[in-house]
Amino acid sequence: MGGVWSQLVGQPEAVDTLSTAAIAAAGLVDGTGTAAGMTHAWLFTGPPGSGRSVAARAFAAALQCTAGQDVPGCGQCQGCHTSMSGTHADVRLVVPEGLSISVAEMRALVQTSARRPTGGRWQVVIITDADRLTEGAANALLKVVEEPPARTVFLLCAPSDHPDDVSVTIRSRCRAIALRTPSAPSIAEVLRLRDGIDADTAAWAASVCGGHVGRARRLATDPAARDRRARVLRIPLHLRRLSDVFDCADDLVKAAEADASEVSGTRDEVEKDALKMAMGHGGTGKGAAAASRGSAGAIKELERRQKSRATRTQRDTLDLALVDLAGYYRDVLVVSAGSPATLNHPDYAEGTRQAASSWTPDSTLRRLEAVLACREALELNVKPRIAVEAMVTALFFG
Repeated sequence: MGGVWSQLVGQPEAVDTLSTAAIAAAGLVDGTGTAAGMTHAWLFTGPPGSGRSVAARAFAAALQCTAGQDVPGCGQCQGCHTSMSGTHADVRLVVPEGLSISVAEMRALVQTSARRPTGGRWQVVIITDADRLTEGAANALLKVVEEPPARTVFLLCAPSDHPDDVSVTIRSRCRAIALRTPSAPSIAEVLRLRDGIDADTAAWAASVCGGHVGRARRLATDPAARDRRARVLRIPLHLRRLSDVFDCADDLVKAAEADASEVSGTRDEVEKDALKMAMGHGGTGKGAAAASRGSAGAIKELERRQKSRATRTQRDTLDLALVDLAGYYRDVLVVSAGSPATLNHPDYAEGTRQAASSWTPDSTLRRLEAVLACREALELNVKPRIAVEAMVTALFFG
């Protein structure tokens, strides 16, 4: 199926369900259909990289599509184009930049969602990380999900490895769409056809991305991303001396800090300058001076949110490195057991075989458990350097 649905890789069942619902929604708006197949709250779950937010965006575009009831999601009309590009006035995308979504943010969103669409067919709210809702924010959302406005649709996204982070009361009021990890051939095809990447690079990136479409694209197009992955996967076989423990831990943490700084640095300054200008900095006269003095609280709040965003970026970067490490040790276990299972890192097969011949399965499993424990520690807000140093020490001693 083409149109906006071509953005969703390897999810035919989800596309069928969502396109059917979009047809029903078009009938409701036009007065020619019934509510069968359509609901006001949806929950998209799936492993990282499966396309949860992409599915939500595509569904939002299909709901706003003006091409006609028979082909919602054409991908060509203004409704589809603006929904997918993030500029549609009636499609609101909530992407938490910090560690959580606050109750104040959710209450403001709920008030906005109660309005009738200004130009589109539906008022659509997409929450990309619904598992980060605080308890207060979840309660505020629950009230409007229980009694949604007639022309409002809520699309929630949450990872399938932690679906319980979305309260059971909200989940019970949503229609669930479970996405799966797309296959390597389907990812490679998308990289070739949509991104113009050569066949060999596309096949390699698809085979090592762990089913994560976005990461496959980064690995195929960004040399820095490939270098970061290579440095992480060198760690298991390069822990020969105790000093290597601290060098490797330092490298992991500094790489995450640099990535967070690169992502946030320029953006932080632009945001701060825009706020200062809006609050009257640089102006003259009594009014401007008073506004400038009163802006200190707003600037402090902005800096707090920026710090939270940088922390989240650093943790996400570290977690990606840990996922790669866990995949490496899993590959060693696969080789040790003589299993025909596909390797997570087929381009490191030689090193994997070397490790399998040197380590016992028990020691490999202990190393894998150390990586998983580090991921859990970071989720519990343990300082990254402490968690990573503890993990690499465990990897060294096996």
